[in-house]
Amino acid sequence: MKPIRLVAGFVTVGGWTMASRILGFVRDIMIAAWLGTGPAHQAFVVAFSLPNLFRRFFAEGAFNMAFVPMFSKRFEAGEDAQGFARDAFSALGGGLILFTLAAQAAMPWLVLAMASGFHGQEQFELAVIYGRIAFPYILFISLAALLSGVLNATGRFAAAAAAPVLLNILFIGAIAGAAATGADVALALVWAVPVAGIAQMALVWWAAREAGFRIIPHLPRLTPELKRLAIIAAPAALAGGVVQVNLLVGRQVASYFDSAVSWLYNADRLYQLPLGVVAIAIGVVLLPDLSRRLKSDDPAGSRQSMNRAAEFALALTVPAAVALMAIPLPLVSVLFQRGAFDAADSAATALAVAVYGAGLPAFVMQKVLQPLFFAREDTRRPFYYALWALAVNAALAIGLAPFIGYIAAAWGTTLAGWAMVGLLWRGSRRFGLAAELDARLVRRLPRIVLSAALMGAVLWGAARTMAPWLVADTVRYPALALLIGLGIVTYFGLGHLLGAFRLSEFRHALRRQR
Repeated sequence: MKPIRLVAGFVTVGGWTMASRILGFVRDIMIAAWLGTGPAHQAFVVAFSLPNLFRRFFAEGAFNMAFVPMFSKRFEAGEDAQGFARDAFSALGGGLILFTLAAQAAMPWLVLAMASGFHGQEQFELAVIYGRIAFPYILFISLAALLSGVLNATGRFAAAAAAPVLLNILFIGAIAGAAATGADVALALVWAVPVAGIAQMALVWWAAREAGFRIIPHLPRLTPELKRLAIIAAPAALAGGVVQVNLLVGRQVASYFDSAVSWLYNADRLYQLPLGVVAIAIGVVLLPDLSRRLKSDDPAGSRQSMNRAAEFALALTVPAAVALMAIPLPLVSVLFQRGAFDAADSAATALAVAVYGAGLPAFVMQKVLQPLFFAREDTRRPFYYALWALAVNAALAIGLAPFIGYIAAAWGTTLAGWAMVGLLWRGSRRFGLAAELDARLVRRLPRIVLSAALMGAVLWGAARTMAPWLVADTVRYPALALLIGLGIVTYFGLGHLLGAFRLSEFRHALRRQR
């Protein structure tokens, strides 16, 4: 077996994801400036969330969690992996065309399911219109995700990781073009959604073709392999549905508080930067690697892969979580506070950022633990665990909302994330050696936490000292960059000195990508 270079793969995917998230920040800053937290922005948030909600079933979620291990094992064994991918591509495309047509007719009910608090308000009608325009994105991005799975399973990560950059480039172009011509910015954004889906699908289809996989669709047919794929994917789809119900619970709670949908959306975008960079990299690279190692009967290699993924994830997300909790207001106010987005919006968004930050390590560790199940084609247990997490989320978000308001939705998401990690960890004990922590991770983990905590104290003190600079229009961007740079230098310096990691490990991974 030709091994997948885990850390090098993490760096490739993480680097491109970082580029996408930085462009996403530019996009969100522009959206906040032009749309603020008014009806058009809230309608856009719901409309864009609809295809992204269902893509968790058909794209990165259930379908791919079942498809990637099956494809990886066929590729490793030389069992017509291309034919299997072509059949899956055709079946997925055919099903999604029908699903998209049905969603167009059901759009008012889908909007109510997302945000019933919009009923009778201006943003409801806008969300229905925007949703019908944006929803076909689900077809293109799901097919792109399947093609990305083909590339990732063969150790080719760059093209699939670069595809999301196109979305943000097209969004930024749509905003700039609409603003320059006096057109409707929100409507331009919505039309950019399906266009971006087509562009992303085209990029990864071409990359797969260049890699020797000609995935040409045909009339769908139910083969024995697709039957097995459906059987494996069904529990994962249910688990993905539970996760999406979690998000729906939060958005439903928020829709009953003025502007809260926008506050939570902007907070989500901020904590999604480290989450996306690390968690997407882990999920993309680890699952095919574990699948291929299981096919080769290599439990020791599986253990090594899982532990290095956990170490990489925690070394980057624990300090990010501490930073989000230590300096949320400077981050939000500098990045978003301008135009229609005022100081009150910054304060409300910052509170949500801090709460989400507390759950960041949990959200990432799910991506480390879930492949242990999915690589074994075990999708039932994660579904049961997701049901328990749903119960935690619903109880907290709905139960606490009358007492603490919109922030109950954020607390529900965070604590449900930790509950899910606990259940996954407990369930993974049955996998024996492949799921055991090694001595290196056990030794380094408390040092990572200590380094991050000390960095958080430095950031908190520095933010108070730099407060006048962080609110001054002329220097607030350099001041925030200086603050973030101080945190990075402090954490990596302390981490190296305390033995949490070795800087040479990161340099080595970067050199392997040149």
